[in-house]
Amino acid sequence: MTRNRPREVSVVLQFRFAARSETGRVRANNEDAGFAGPYLLCVADGVGGAEAGEVASATTTYVVSARALAHPGHEPGRLLAAATREAHAQIAAGIAAEPGRAGMATTLTAVLTDGIHTALAQVGDSRAYLVRDGEVSQLSHDQTLVQAMVDSGQLTAAQAAASPYRNVVLHAVDGEHVPEPDLLLLDLHPGDRLPLCSDGVSDVLSPTAIGRALAVRSRSVAVDRLVLGALDGGSRDNVTAVVADVVDAPAIAANGRVLGAAVDLANVVDPVAVRPLRSA
Repeated sequence: MTRNRPREVSVVLQFRFAARSETGRVRANNEDAGFAGPYLLCVADGVGGAEAGEVASATTTYVVSARALAHPGHEPGRLLAAATREAHAQIAAGIAAEPGRAGMATTLTAVLTDGIHTALAQVGDSRAYLVRDGEVSQLSHDQTLVQAMVDSGQLTAAQAAASPYRNVVLHAVDGEHVPEPDLLLLDLHPGDRLPLCSDGVSDVLSPTAIGRALAVRSRSVAVDRLVLGALDGGSRDNVTAVVADVVDAPAIAANGRVLGAAVDLANVVDPVAVRPLRSA
């Protein structure tokens, strides 16, 4: 008589998450969009009040999440770069179909893992942070006019935070320029926490305030603290936040939750056009 050996279970890096997106107390509609799942986190923010910002953010979120779900195991940086370029093509097609959408654009901050390797893609000024051992650090680098001036020594960080030009974005996913996202490989460990947010949060809450909001075990409570803290702090923008904890766990089928403008497929230029890539 032979005994069956226990089946080996593959344990991989994943995210456990909570997420929330609110129109806010000033804006009439939500131009933020996002996605949170076990392998992908992303936030997109329709830029600058341009026509149909919610279409740009929802389309970009849809393309990136569809690519991640359709191609598990692909190298994360390459997949995010390819999906960002495809989102640009979809936005361009949307403008060609409806010229009144000319100028629509969005930021994109996305973190994708294949279970072993993890990459961050950044276009614009939505943000990703890392909380490790109680310390908060910013992973993304704002692609804004004032950040460029800080980098060149023309402004201090405090001056940049108070500048009336702090929301002037230098790069976005739009219909005119093929985006080249900043790509960063991340060395994540179980126990790390990843908050992502639109500038409706980061313009109002300092890194210290963000750290205080995240200093609870519950992810849903942490997300509520970020969103309500931004709204109570006077945010005049849409407010979106994702909080994810990094875990090692048996591999699971990817799914996730869509946020904000991405909830309504009518905001996506052409969902049918997003087909599997031959290679990512």
